Amino acid sequence: MRPHRTDGVSLSFGILFLLVVAWWAVSRVMTLHLPAVGWLVAGGLIVFGVIGLLGALRSARSAPSPAPAPEQPAEPELPGDLTAEVHASIVRELLDDPADRFSQEHPGLATDQPRKE
Repeated sequence: MRPHRTDGVSLSFGILFLLVVAWWAVSRVMTLHLPAVGWLVAGGLIVFGVIGLLGALRSARSAPSPAPAPEQPAEPELPGDLTAEVHASIVRELLDDPADRFSQEHPGLATDQPRKE
């Protein structure tokens, strides 16, 4: 897997989700009687602090890297081990009308006459 740039928005929401889960887990084990608004403010400040810390660390260690060489376009691969001619014949066969093919293979049978019962 090729390394890629860190997506700050996804990282922020991931950390926020983990904080909510940790908050839920801690509240199951111990009971703290704090106002809900205080928890929201404290959690928001912690999240913004972590985002700022990660942004500062990322900008300090990132150096401009040379642009990668453009890749040459790969030739489209056909499914399986089929050659282009075999693939084209299969497509033509699928696009043909089955009634015409049946009448060519069985000329003695008339398909357009009504059935006798």
